[in-house]
Amino acid sequence: MRVLIIEDDRVLGPALHDFLRTQGYDTQLITQGDQLLPCIKQQRFDLLVLDLNLPGLSGLAALRVLREQGHDVPVLILTARDALEDRVAGLDAGADDYVTKPFELAELAARVRALVRRHHGQLQNTLELGDLRLDIQHRELLYKAQRLSVSVREFSLLELLMQRAGKVVTKQQIIDSLSETNADFSDNAVEVYIYRLRKRLEHTQVVIQTVRGFGYVLELSTPTDSA
Repeated sequence: MRVLIIEDDRVLGPALHDFLRTQGYDTQLITQGDQLLPCIKQQRFDLLVLDLNLPGLSGLAALRVLREQGHDVPVLILTARDALEDRVAGLDAGADDYVTKPFELAELAARVRALVRRHHGQLQNTLELGDLRLDIQHRELLYKAQRLSVSVREFSLLELLMQRAGKVVTKQQIIDSLSETNADFSDNAVEVYIYRLRKRLEHTQVVIQTVRGFGYVLELSTPTDSA
């Protein structure tokens, strides 16, 4: 899952960038409001974390233009403006949530998870396929109640595949979901992470099938698969 942070504070911006990475998100940081629309046109994001007091173009103005152009990406406003009229203005402009500074990181992480899940039509905190259970809230992978060790990107890849279990996920969809920029994640990198994830799952009944020329499908194995 990819998160774009628009924050010009030299301390808070990098701190948010690093924190959300520890939560399993691929994050990108920009510092000016007028950088938002060009960035959105070049890449797909699952969430925007938007400050209002930005140089170049205010966060509120950037948000209004974003919605006017039909972009439906969820937006979490993060700002020191805590007056009621500011909250109303932000929500009316198209924000999905509004958090005032200072804030607790745990609350921010929970709100980010909720917005991403809602955007993908996934309201539960876990994904399950057979005896395989992906705990999104606690960032854990369990098989028959036993914890399996996976890296941050392996977890994100499995989350993407489990959200579309039984359906083909293309390489480009994986690249768009896991890379910070398109140049950061290649076809070869996808194959490497698919291979690593298959190794993690080799003692489970869940398999990743290759659909040549299209992508990959996550599904339960059959006697034929395991033969």
